[in-house]
Amino acid sequence: MQEISDTLPPKDNAMETALVALQEIARHEKECGRRWGDAHRELKIIRERLHTHSMRWERLAWMVIGTMTAGVIAVIIQSID
Repeated sequence: MQEISDTLPPKDNAMETALVALQEIARHEKECGRRWGDAHRELKIIRERLHTHSMRWERLAWMVIGTMTAGVIAVIIQSID
């Protein structure tokens, strides 16, 4: 039993170690919160840009579909005459 009690830190030292650990945890949580805020802002910007680009591509797709449809109709009308 003597060997085990020698390896345990004194109570004063354990309290100091616990306080330092709590301070480090608080610092870590603060840093993680800041990083999460930065990442959240970046994701919002990316989502807005993606929406803008998708609207542009959707307009282009409808223009291509409309042009192809008009071409097919013109060919069908021309072949009927």
